[in-house]
Amino acid sequence: MAELFDKLTKAALEFRDDRNWAQFHTGKDLAMCLGIESSEVQGVLLWKKDAEIDKEKLKDEIGDVFYSLLLLANHYSIDIEKAFTDKLRKNIAKYPVEVFKNSNKKYTEEK
Repeated sequence: MAELFDKLTKAALEFRDDRNWAQFHTGKDLAMCLGIESSEVQGVLLWKKDAEIDKEKLKDEIGDVFYSLLLLANHYSIDIEKAFTDKLRKNIAKYPVEVFKNSNKKYTEEK
């Protein structure tokens, strides 16, 4: 899987570098971009039932989120696969199945 993330990051960096955009991609700006792109995903879904969703537009916005995430992780030299698996392991410990199955409560709430 790491090879896939490396390949996708390389493609994102090539796209960025061909346009000389690295100069605009500070960590802060990449984080802001990620937030804005995430909001655009929400905009596609807002007030719509699943059957009404423009899946092509949703796909494009998800692609923008992923592009921004890849660049942000690269900017801070974060292995995105390791970040995900480490966080998943922490969440598994915080949300044991026997306690949280069929529950929408946060781990800090009374169970």
